[in-house]
Amino acid sequence: MNNVNIVNWPEDERPRERLLKNGPENLSPAQLLAIVLSTGSEGKSALDLAMEILQHYGDFRAMSGATVHELCSIKGVGPAKAAQIKAALEIGKRAASYPLGKKRRVLSSKDVYDIYRHYIPYFQGFKKEVFNLLMLDGKNRIFAEYLVSEGCLTSSIVHPREVYIQAIKNSAASVIFVHNHPSGDPSPSPEDIEITKRLVSAGELIGIKVLDHIIMGEKEYISFADKGLL
Repeated sequence: MNNVNIVNWPEDERPRERLLKNGPENLSPAQLLAIVLSTGSEGKSALDLAMEILQHYGDFRAMSGATVHELCSIKGVGPAKAAQIKAALEIGKRAASYPLGKKRRVLSSKDVYDIYRHYIPYFQGFKKEVFNLLMLDGKNRIFAEYLVSEGCLTSSIVHPREVYIQAIKNSAASVIFVHNHPSGDPSPSPEDIEITKRLVSAGELIGIKVLDHIIMGEKEYISFADKGLL
C-alpha cells in the first residue's frame, strides 16, 4: 500500500469498495473519513491523511468541536476538505439528535442525561460552552430542541427574551436547559446559578415552568432540580 493513489490498491483494500461490499459499519474510522475526504494531498493518500487527522483529534467527537480554521492547520487539509469534514460531522449530529423529535417523556434528570449521552455524544466534545433549550408538552414529553448560544455563558448571551420567544412560539408547557462544561467538571459556576435564577423568574412571569437546568460534564452531570437550586 505504498502507492499514494488508492485507485491502484487491491479492490478489497479500497475504503469505498469495502463500504459497498461489506457495509459502513465494518469500516474503521479512518476508512470512513478517507471516503469523506475523497482524495489525499501532497504525496499522501486519502487514508493517510484521514489517519493523521484522527491521530490529531483522537476521535470524531473531539473533531466535531474543531473549527474550519483549526482543521486547516493540519498539513494537507485546505478549506475544501475542512468543509467536507464539517458537513459530514454535521449530518451525523443531526441524525443523532433525531430522537428528540419523537416526543420522549422525561421523568427525571437522568432521562435527559441519557438522551444526550446516548444520542448526542458530540455535545460533550465541544471545546466551547453550548446552551440548549428543550421544550416539553403538558405530559413532560420533549418535542423540540433549540440552540440558544455558543461560547462562554454570560447574562447578555443567554437572555430570557431569546429563550422564551422560542418556547412561546412553540407553545411549550415547560422547559429544560442543558449546557456543557468543556472542562469536564459539571459543577455550576456563579454565572450558571445567576443565569438560571433569571430564567426561572422570567418563566414564572409568563407561565412557563423551568423543570431543570442540567450541566453536562465528561462522564457525569449536575441537575439544578436535584440539587435544590431552582
